[in-house]
Amino acid sequence: MPQASLKRLTGIFLRVGNLTFGGGDPTMAALQSELVFTRRWLDEEQYALIYGLARITPGTNLVAFSAAAAWQILGWPAAVLAVLAMTVPPSAVVVLLTSGYQSWNSNPLAMAAIGGSIAAASGMMATSAWQLLEPALRRGRRWRAAIIFLASLGASLVFSMSPIAVLGLAALVGLFWQTAE
Repeated sequence: MPQASLKRLTGIFLRVGNLTFGGGDPTMAALQSELVFTRRWLDEEQYALIYGLARITPGTNLVAFSAAAAWQILGWPAAVLAVLAMTVPPSAVVVLLTSGYQSWNSNPLAMAAIGGSIAAASGMMATSAWQLLEPALRRGRRWRAAIIFLASLGASLVFSMSPIAVLGLAALVGLFWQTAE
């Protein structure tokens, strides 16, 4: 496995950030695959910590994650390059797509394609959620992970709690419930 370099790391963020569709969760899953499993530049616990911290920051979590992961691997220059690689090209694409949306809005085929993309993105988000939860299940914390997951899901869906409140409560529960099964 090649050692981390600014060129290699920036290339990964450029490729993943510009060729992974469906939003932040599928992109995070692709980055986990590249940085943890393929290259082993981060371990699962480092990835999970960076992911968790990125989720509680204001703004775009993917940008926060990219900066923190790159910084953990190669420091500040890598963090800046990762953020640029992840944001500049997709921003240009969004400007182009937004300018073309008016003509697509009345096209039933284009709207059907967008509907299919939304369904696929939802499936990719479920996959990335499983990839994040699965290591905790393997390490013998099945009940803890399952209960916190289900409680967070219920707090979001049933009680319409804000994401920051759900994450804060889950962090408190995780802090006080540290036992391994």
